[in-house]
Amino acid sequence: MSEHVARQVREGVLELRLNRPEKKNALTPQMYEALAGALRQADGDRTVRVVWITGSGDSFTSGNDVTSFVDGGRGSGRPPAHDFLHALATLASPLVASVNGMAVGVGATMLLHCDMVLAARSASFRFPFVDLGVFPEAASTVLLPRIAGHQKAMELFLLGDRFDAEAAREAGMVNRICEDDALEAESLALARRLAQKPASALRATKARVRAGYGDLSAVIDAELGPFGAMVRSPEAQEAFSAFLEKRKPDFSRFG
Repeated sequence: MSEHVARQVREGVLELRLNRPEKKNALTPQMYEALAGALRQADGDRTVRVVWITGSGDSFTSGNDVTSFVDGGRGSGRPPAHDFLHALATLASPLVASVNGMAVGVGATMLLHCDMVLAARSASFRFPFVDLGVFPEAASTVLLPRIAGHQKAMELFLLGDRFDAEAAREAGMVNRICEDDALEAESLALARRLAQKPASALRATKARVRAGYGDLSAVIDAELGPFGAMVRSPEAQEAFSAFLEKRKPDFSRFG
């Protein structure tokens, strides 16, 4: 388990906490590996009935660590998030997210795989993929239009604007908005309430609902090749460099 992903099991709930607050919980390859392992172990652990995830400090997660994208642009390996996305898409146990701050990039797309999402009133969300020269991942191009409708999904994807918790609830991404200081207690209480129900019925219900989305793992696989190629594109590398250099990207020289 990565030092930046804290894990404990209490009252039937696997509690996962992203713990890199000084970097807004930006996800590194090691954190993806730890999360993937924790999710896979959860389904094989009879003491775990529900999974709950949150972030440390003032952020849920700011998404993929941009330096990993820059490094990824120099190689041809699969994206660091590969195993995590597959573990997320196939998790049998109910997954509850407690969004305590910003949820950006994969921090927002992962919420579409969660079964219940509670957000702090101050939480914010953003899908910045197009602005970074790539496209949304984690099968979100299937899930968000289904949840929010085609036009709303395209607005959120193409404009890439930040939106608040109320807008996220209106789009169907969030079940409940909590006051900031009450979020953790309320979301954990919900997870523990679910954990008291029959585990087989919880998992069967989730499986039947998810079956209606088709094979999300196949969608994720179909995305990863083109996504990796786009990460290595000149436009994406310009976007990543501009982000790290704190300047506005210049795409004018690209066709």
